[in-house]
Amino acid sequence: MKFYQKHFFLFLSCVVLFGTCAGAQSLGLLKYKGGGDWYANPTALPNLVQFCNAAIGTQLEANAQTVELGRDELFQYPFLHMTGHGNVLFSPEEAEALRLYLLAGGFLHIDDNYGMAPYLLKELPKIFPDKELEEIGSDHPIFTEPYRFAEGLPKIHEHDGKRPRALGYFHEGRLVLLFTLETDLGDGWEDPEVHNDPEAVRRKALQMGANIIHYAFKN
Repeated sequence: MKFYQKHFFLFLSCVVLFGTCAGAQSLGLLKYKGGGDWYANPTALPNLVQFCNAAIGTQLEANAQTVELGRDELFQYPFLHMTGHGNVLFSPEEAEALRLYLLAGGFLHIDDNYGMAPYLLKELPKIFPDKELEEIGSDHPIFTEPYRFAEGLPKIHEHDGKRPRALGYFHEGRLVLLFTLETDLGDGWEDPEVHNDPEAVRRKALQMGANIIHYAFKN
């Protein structure tokens, strides 16, 4: 391994101990290259954190921290969120960093805000050239704890009218990367006036987000 290897044991300590390292109780928002709007849905993560702290007893800091690939602080965050509408580009070094991060115990949730998927599907094999994206069934714990989603990923926004999909990479039986598309969970996490979603729809989005957080921090 290259530059990132020296951070391996520091990162493992942060992931295992949760909260004993600076920033370990914060969510990370991944800033990526390529021109896509990584900063989309600015109220989404703060609202998700507020919901999780109140509903499932997490103790997350109110504001997510922007995290760039290639920076040391990547290894301080057990959970990264990534979103946007447009292009995504990972350099070989950035793909290596994400691979090490995920293999060491980190978790990445990518939520297609509509239009991101075609670009992302070309870049993900750079992270795991030896793995295939797998469809995640409704019996997976991410859909059963603490909230039950009997049909799997909920549909929050219609867009193309296609069914919502949850794809992922697994390492030693653990889901390490979750890619949600045709659902737009992040839009459902935003302030009510942003998209004017019905409260029931927003609640489904927040509950699904809570399940993702719960899984990432417990597994």
